[in-house]
Amino acid sequence: MILATSAGLLIAAGAGSANPALTIYNENFAVVRDAIHLDLKPGVNDISYTEATMHLEPDSVVLRDPTGTHDLQILEQNFRADPISQGLLLNYYEGKTIDFEVSGLENGQATKQIVHGKIVRSGYVPHQIAYQQYGWQYAQEQMAYSSPDAGAGQPIIEVDGKLMFRLPGEPLFPSLPDDSILKPTLNWELDSAAGGPVEAELSYVTGGMSWHADYNVVAPEKGDTLDLVGWVTMDNQSGKTFRAAKIKLMAGDVNKLQPNAVFGGARGAAQSAFAINRTPVSEKAFDEYHLYTLERPATLLDRETKQVEFVHAAGIKSRVLYVYDGAQIDNNRYNGWNVENIRNDRDYGTQSNSKVWVMREFANAESNHLGMPLPKGRVRFYRSDADGQMEFTGENTIDHTPRDEIIRVTTGNAFDVVGERTRTNFKEDNGSHWMDESFEIKLRNHKKEAVEIRVVEHLYRGDNWEIREKSDDFIKTDSSTVDFQVPVAPDAEKTVTYTVHYSW
Repeated sequence: MILATSAGLLIAAGAGSANPALTIYNENFAVVRDAIHLDLKPGVNDISYTEATMHLEPDSVVLRDPTGTHDLQILEQNFRADPISQGLLLNYYEGKTIDFEVSGLENGQATKQIVHGKIVRSGYVPHQIAYQQYGWQYAQEQMAYSSPDAGAGQPIIEVDGKLMFRLPGEPLFPSLPDDSILKPTLNWELDSAAGGPVEAELSYVTGGMSWHADYNVVAPEKGDTLDLVGWVTMDNQSGKTFRAAKIKLMAGDVNKLQPNAVFGGARGAAQSAFAINRTPVSEKAFDEYHLYTLERPATLLDRETKQVEFVHAAGIKSRVLYVYDGAQIDNNRYNGWNVENIRNDRDYGTQSNSKVWVMREFANAESNHLGMPLPKGRVRFYRSDADGQMEFTGENTIDHTPRDEIIRVTTGNAFDVVGERTRTNFKEDNGSHWMDESFEIKLRNHKKEAVEIRVVEHLYRGDNWEIREKSDDFIKTDSSTVDFQVPVAPDAEKTVTYTVHYSW
């Protein structure tokens, strides 16, 4: 609802006919664009807009005539997010006497009577929204002030000359104060050089909205060909319902300054050719991010969570990886240690981890029936049993993944594949600045089929190292990590050994 007044004349104006538009970011905020109809008079117009969200950021408001016909200048803007409530009305009537309806039971019959009570103190403590603006210290002080122990959170009502630290009954208020509001309200003093109707556009940033992606991946009873279904889940806690809205979802790491609180024109490329099945969401690159657009307008109710399928693909080729990272490091004990500390501790890295990680890997490529930039989210894996029932086999998260990149997700630990890592020799000569360390890694495969295990070894004693003896070939993956790709036959054990020489 919009009310426009000029020179004391009240003029009612309606909301615009265009559907509202939302761009929801996966970092818990959104941009709202709405059309509003203004019936302006020449000069200063007082306008109230009551269709904003509860979590609007006032300094983000943009009000304009998209046609450029009218030059609109906001002389003053006020945002109120304190809709009328019982506590607020008690606050308005502090120092005044009002009626209270007291319910009771007499001779088995419900009774009601009216008592008169003077509101000495309402017990209403505002400033919830100010927590975001003024930070943790302000929030602590307000919490302390509003707590029952501090007294301010309790009403004081005088009835028949006696004080009560509670309401005697249901308050019956005479009327609403003139400056009360029923919804969050923007008030503008708007200067317009010319009069007449204007179809204006209002845009603003709001909190209280978020979205995230979820993926369900299904594998058959045998084999590693996957089916994938992706959902976007939108959550609206903004205090406003958006009906038949045009909704876009922005994926990417958008830089946005966060409030100091404890609580918490397109330059895009062409549309993606992703079209395995007709889905209700399209995708395109936008600046350094990706936009996912719902093809049909959708109604997003306040306090509602809505889900829409945005990707559906079948026949995805994948493979299972077994990874053994055998050094068990106590991060709590060694937190903050440097290379010299580690080198001088003979026992560092000698504890063995027996778990072998299971990872699922597949290419996000058009040749693999995918090829759509995938926003970050949770991936759940299922496999069909012999009776056709799907069984849950693990889950994890993925980050934003461009097309033609590899998706690699850890789904759990192998039951029938185990590892054992033992240090077999250790020599050091601090005077000559060298050290030798030898390890034996046993891999046991209790499966009925062969597996290949990626053995990851971290050369953590120093930057200058050389592997002088080894039982198997390795790949140097970075300056301090090597991988052994080790095939292990069914129901067999394979041993990997190596000796590393450090110098400094």
